[in-house]
Order: sequence, then structure tokens, then C-alpha cells
Amino acid sequence: MSKVEKDPCRADVGSESKTATDHGVDALTGSDFTLEEYKMNYNSRGMALIFNQETFLDRPNKTRSGTNFDRDNLEKRFKELNFDVTVHQDLKRVDILAKLKEAALDDHNVNADCFVCVFLSHGEKDKVCAHDEDISIDEVTALFKGDKCRNLVGKPKIFILQACRGREYDPPVTGMAGDSDEEEDQVVADAGVFNTLPAGADFLMCYCVAKGYFSFRDPFYGSWYIQDLCETLKWCGDSLEFTELLTLVNSKMAKRSVEKCRDKELKGKKQIPCFASMLTKKLYFRPKK
Repeated sequence: MSKVEKDPCRADVGSESKTATDHGVDALTGSDFTLEEYKMNYNSRGMALIFNQETFLDRPNKTRSGTNFDRDNLEKRFKELNFDVTVHQDLKRVDILAKLKEAALDDHNVNADCFVCVFLSHGEKDKVCAHDEDISIDEVTALFKGDKCRNLVGKPKIFILQACRGREYDPPVTGMAGDSDEEEDQVVADAGVFNTLPAGADFLMCYCVAKGYFSFRDPFYGSWYIQDLCETLKWCGDSLEFTELLTLVNSKMAKRSVEKCRDKELKGKKQIPCFASMLTKKLYFRPKK
């Protein structure tokens, strides 16, 4: 009799064990499973904190031109979605962390649908730049995990990260509209290298670009990603499921490219955002009744 080898990856199950199908659920199609929506009928939509970094102590002669347009654009769109928006301009590291800790502990979150945090700044690997020092993205998201922020347990926590150029990438490119040397007609190539994710459910991380690739910011009109995100929020922010909305932003961004530039290697370069979802339900920002 030939010897039969036991499959080390096989788990023998007793005859009385039940599978998902035995319980009336089709494990492949989920025919008896309906994905729920996040509860969005609290008294408040929630906080939206925007940290806008235009100037930096170590770069006194290099402002992030165009970032104030991004700031104003985002503030308008999130207010339209009924968020309580607070904008912070050029804060130092200690002040940003203090504002975030205050938000995480705020009793206001008990009656809020969700939480949004936006960083408009330079980025370096897993960090974002404050006015004076870097802040770890993990350090930020850790403040809103369930053990630290009980009031937001089971609620969406959305982080939007617009990473600007790093120290090693600083070449400007001429604008798509013409060959002018004026600053408002130029597009700046930014380096986006965020790559960390928070542990725990109900987080949504929205990155302007995939790890290691350039992102682009117009000194007059703002960054490509925030432009397309805000335009999409304007038209369907209160009707489209939010991860579908982010996919639509990806589609819009995929159609963009650098048409004219001083650096021939950048001509035709493109940018694609990405998002990492740890959401457990559908997310809608329907109008408040």
C-alpha cells in the first residue's frame, strides 16, 4: 500500500463542524450579507482639522506657494459637508500635537459622525513636516486609536496627506498653459513618500501619491490632488460613497500629465493618488436633515 503524505496546509475538520454556508451564508457571494453604512445621524458631522504649512524655519526662502489655495478650497468643501472646520497655519510640532490631543479627548466627539485631519506640508518617508520639526504619521494616528480616543470608536477617522517636495527633489517645471517664467505659470514637482498605516479599524488614509513618486503643485492653483479632490467633493461629496469618490479622484488624476517643462525628463510624467481603507462599513456624507 502506498503511503499517503499528509498535506501540512490541510486542517481536518470534524463532521459536526459548520461552515459559513452551513449557517445560510454563501461564503463566496455573501448572498445573505449586507454591508452596513456608518451611522451619520449624530448632532454634528464632526471636526475637520486642517494643518497648513506654508513656511518652515529651516527653509526661510522657500514657501509652499499654492498651499493656501488648497487650504481655502478644502475648508469650503468640508463646511459644505457640515463639518466643523478649524484651520491651523504654520504651527510648530508641539502645537500640532497639542491640538490633535485636544481633539482626541474632546467630548464633542461623542455626538459627532466622524473625524477628519488634513496635512498640507512637505513629507519625508513616514513623517510630515511642521514649521520647525517633523511629526511621525504613526504618532498622529495613534492618538485616535480606540484605547486613546474612546469617543470615536467605531466611527470613521479620515486622514488626508498632501506630501510636498522633499529635500532631494526640487526642480520646477514650466506650466501647462505656456512657457512663461513667472512663478504662477510653473508647476513644482513634489516628492510623496508616505508609507505607514495605522493599526485598528475605521481608519482611512488618503495619500496624494503612491510611495516613492512625484506629486505636483501649481503655485497659483494649488496641488493637483487637492484640486481634483475638492472638485469631486463639490459635485458628489454628499451623494457618492466616499471610497468610490476617492477612486473617481484617482481616475481624474490619471488623465493629468506634465505637458511642458524645463526638465525634459519630467515631460509627460503623471501622478496617481492612493488610499488605504480600514473602514468596516460604507461611508456617505449625505445632507443633514
